[in-house]
Amino acid sequence: QVQLVESGGGLVQPGGSLRLSCVLSGFSLDYYAIAWFRQAPGREREGVLCISKSGYVTTYLDSVKGRFTVSRDNANNTVYLQMNSLKTKDTAIYTCKVGNARCPELPTPGLFGPWGPGTQVTVSS
Repeated sequence: QVQLVESGGGLVQPGGSLRLSCVLSGFSLDYYAIAWFRQAPGREREGVLCISKSGYVTTYLDSVKGRFTVSRDNANNTVYLQMNSLKTKDTAIYTCKVGNARCPELPTPGLFGPWGPGTQVTVSS
């Protein structure tokens, strides 16, 4: 019954912003880390950001530093990904995954739990 559902994606112009949500059910967010991944057409899936149980953030992509911010609301079992100054290269399906209390040093998908359905982010003029 563990479920992760992403939302908030859509079409946005370069330089615009979106806030993605990851809502968890079947377990408490309090004890786990959450990582955001993305996959663009023709490219490999890549880890983006991870937030630990304690709120410590690990950024896996240099290209999103200063533009993307991850946060968590444990009371509502929700993790957010705020994306600013979006670029066309940010176009991808974004998914969230649950892990252990700490974020791994490398974004290895096998260290995380089940995939959510993902939400499409399209950055285009």
